[in-house]
Amino acid sequence: MGGAAQQEDVYRIVRAAVESRRPISAIYHNLHRLFCPHRLGRNREGQFRVLCYQYGGESESGLKPAGSPDNWRCIALDKLGSVELLDSGWRTAPNHSRPASCVIDADVDAEHYPVRDPQQGQ
Repeated sequence: MGGAAQQEDVYRIVRAAVESRRPISAIYHNLHRLFCPHRLGRNREGQFRVLCYQYGGESESGLKPAGSPDNWRCIALDKLGSVELLDSGWRTAPNHSRPASCVIDADVDAEHYPVRDPQQGQ
């Protein structure tokens, strides 16, 4: 699969994750990561970025305890690989640490979609 087609697939999966409030598993900077993407769009330079809350896997800077605002990540979409949509629970924390600088032109934001309730088949 070519680079453009692969990027379209990554974008499609990440967008679906934001819209359905589902976590993803992916490789970023050669490390396996588990995170919940909250906002997808472009940064000031027009590059695709995704604001994520990382709750598991590996991290260059290390992960803080669950719920810590230090686990927010601004991810370059073109650096993501092996992206998979997961069926586990949505995780987040208060105080996006970098929302304004990460994604200034959002294509999709999880705040615009209702919380899924697996007990209700959503």
